[in-house]
Amino acid sequence: MSLISLLIALAAERYLSSPFWQFKTYYQQYLMLLSNFKMLDKSWKNGVATSVLLLAPVLAVYFILMLIDDSFLHFVFSTVVLIICFGSFATRDTYKKYLMAAFRGELTTCELYHSQLIQDKNLSKMDFGQTLIWLNYRYYIAIMLFFLLFGASGAVFYRLLTTLLEKQAVDENTEALSEKGSEVNEAVDEKEIEADTLPTRMTPDVYSYFNQLLFWLDWLPVRLTSFGYIMVGHFSKALPVWLESFFNINKSADQVLGDVAKKSEDTMIDIQDCTAEPCLLVRLAKRNLLLLLAVVAVLTLSGVIS
Repeated sequence: MSLISLLIALAAERYLSSPFWQFKTYYQQYLMLLSNFKMLDKSWKNGVATSVLLLAPVLAVYFILMLIDDSFLHFVFSTVVLIICFGSFATRDTYKKYLMAAFRGELTTCELYHSQLIQDKNLSKMDFGQTLIWLNYRYYIAIMLFFLLFGASGAVFYRLLTTLLEKQAVDENTEALSEKGSEVNEAVDEKEIEADTLPTRMTPDVYSYFNQLLFWLDWLPVRLTSFGYIMVGHFSKALPVWLESFFNINKSADQVLGDVAKKSEDTMIDIQDCTAEPCLLVRLAKRNLLLLLAVVAVLTLSGVIS
């Protein structure tokens, strides 16, 4: 059933672009609920309280699944949760705008989209194609792995944790947005602005703790995913980089994945062509995703996972 859920979610997520199917909608509503109960101002400054706020939706999903006796309803609910956790509409929109600017030859605009994406996602400085490789992992591969291991509640936990840390990284930008107030475009939903500017900033110690937790949660999945790139790309070129990075705990997860992916694909291209490198690496990511689905299919047929 897990394999079927993954196939349905991957097929449906691309075409379901309404707010109902976006994780950001439920994240904002959750923060609004906490804000109404006056829980945000103090809770985010304490590690234990932040953990409770982080785990509450996870436990809610877990107990809902526990209460569902019907296997078909269990499957439907898990698949719906997986679709919501998958993807990022804003990231996909940025990628499309980058390609459109590149086709028009607007190199400065491409660089602005690239820089904005790195800043919003709190990533290390890397090529645009490597950035897309990392975001493919964060919004698809990692969620798939957590779903397979821990079910729908595991997918919710990973997506909520990463969203919380990303919001922390761009908190100063949201404060600037709240100061402008009336200058914000009228087309933007007021509730969305209000939710985005809620005081969810953690103290440095709490942020460091959860960032370290995410680092170790990503440690093995990143190396398994990067090994998949080796298998679907240039094995001999990428293997030394993968082996060098395997036990390197000082190297960030996005750098490990990006470096291995770049070596796994032939990116010796025209430096003036802004579309070649990202398009090549996106195709590599798609091949890796198909490899993961094939592995899941084999494990399902052999009875290792259900």
